[in-house]
Parts: sequence; C-alpha cells; structure tokens
Amino acid sequence: MKTSLNDIHFIEIPKISDPDGRGNLSVIEKNILPYKVERIYYLYDVPSDSTRGGHAHIKLQQSLIALSGSFDVVLDDGKKRKIVTLNKPNKALYIAPGIWREIENFSSGAVCLAIVSEVYKEEDYIRDYQEFLNFKSDRQH
Repeated sequence: MKTSLNDIHFIEIPKISDPDGRGNLSVIEKNILPYKVERIYYLYDVPSDSTRGGHAHIKLQQSLIALSGSFDVVLDDGKKRKIVTLNKPNKALYIAPGIWREIENFSSGAVCLAIVSEVYKEEDYIRDYQEFLNFKSDRQH
C-alpha cells in the first residue's frame, strides 16, 4: 500500500443553517464518504494530556470529526509527518489505510467521532511504530 500524506484530505459535511437562528444541522449520507460505513465510535472525556490512536491500519479507511471542542491529529506516512487540528463539526478528516495516526491536545469537552470502513479486526492494526515503518518499506519496493 503506497499511501502517503497526499491521500489525506478534508471532506466537507453539508451544513444546513436554521434561518431562525436555532442552530445548524449536518448530515452524512451514503455518497459523502468514499467508502461504505461499517462502524462508528467516538472518544470523549479524554484528558488534555492524553494521546489516543498510536497505530496504523492495513485496510481500514477512517474519517474523524470534532463534534465538539478541538484536538490535533498527528499523521505520518513513514517519510513525512504533519499535524492537523480538527475543530469544526462540518469537516471530516479522511485518513487512508497505511497512515500512522495519533490524536492529542484534546480541549475540554472535545468529542471525536470516528466513521470507519471495517468492523473491529485486531489483525488490521499495526500498533508498533517500527513495524509500521517496516510495513511501509515493504510496500514501497
């Protein structure tokens, strides 16, 4: 899998604003995400000094949304790293397979929604960073 940070992008979630000022509504329907959704989960009550993630996936595709508050997503393709801040509930961050991710700097009250393409399968996870680098190196040749 030759994925890189170039395969990471934002997906605009349609936002419907109430004309009477009663708030906004965002909807994710079947054509918004570039994969079939198999699982949805969310992280909340994460202490600001904690880090979540710390793994890559072999096949799983994922989109993260900051439903409330903000957090940083550290993305690594084995050659380059970048940090993306999520803080808008109408913007999803698409993460392709084969990308290491860590989530950190959670604000108070932050909620991270994860919408993923696979049910939980431990064998799809790469949890050791050196194993991740080896996996990426094997795929580059």
